[in-house]
Amino acid sequence: MKTAGVSDGAKGGASRSTGAPLRSQGLAPSGFAHEGHTRAEVVRLLLERGPITASAISSRLGLSAAGVRRHLDVLIDNGYAEIAPPRVLRDRGRGRPAKQYMLSAAGRDHLQHAYDDLATAAMRELREIGGEQALERFADRRVRSIVGSVQRDPESVERTAERVADALTAAGYAASTRRVGLGVEICQHHCPVSHVAAQFPQLCEAEEQVFAEVLGTHVQRLATIANGDCACTTHVPLTVFGDASSKDAADAPQATRNPSVAQPAADNHRLREERT
Repeated sequence: MKTAGVSDGAKGGASRSTGAPLRSQGLAPSGFAHEGHTRAEVVRLLLERGPITASAISSRLGLSAAGVRRHLDVLIDNGYAEIAPPRVLRDRGRGRPAKQYMLSAAGRDHLQHAYDDLATAAMRELREIGGEQALERFADRRVRSIVGSVQRDPESVERTAERVADALTAAGYAASTRRVGLGVEICQHHCPVSHVAAQFPQLCEAEEQVFAEVLGTHVQRLATIANGDCACTTHVPLTVFGDASSKDAADAPQATRNPSVAQPAADNHRLREERT
């Protein structure tokens, strides 16, 4: 199983609320389901309430403190939990403060697999119930929820591409744009659903289709993280429907006006497809 990256929020030891407890989403328990229900519940409290003491966990779960500590010891031995360092502990007054526990970065990574597993299982179930069309419809709606509100700039495809990149960044894709010959590339340097997209390419295909609609021109997907590339790259020509007089095309540097220079990435992509 591939290891998912740790988000900035995870590194800081605090989780951002998504509006629903993780128990109701089924994420924390499923990430440690093979460890048993009780340990999954301990993990859930470490995530939602940590740093937290063993006695606090025992009170919430109705278990003995000794039993909770056994679970915590196993989690610590496996690298999934750790004793909170003094800098994250609140002032507890006089006396020796009780040990408080929290998830480690590895523990949060392990939980990330639960998101992937849950999403993958949901996609399989959706396909079983509604077939390929249901998958495609879901993928289409998902992309539209991210970039569907982008306003097209009738004067500049490039400015619209920048707005698409901004919308993607706001959704966690760390996107940017760059000029390449007579076109611009939208580069997504992170993909929150790459592990799921590796099994369900409909997610990537929907992006290409919706991007084309929002931008008002055809686009070409050159690379995807789900396919093992370092970024998801989409080439957007700056001439709309063959209109070579567009402002973007006119503004393109003279040195890159040669179409043979504008398409090296696309040519490399075609060669790679031919080899495979």
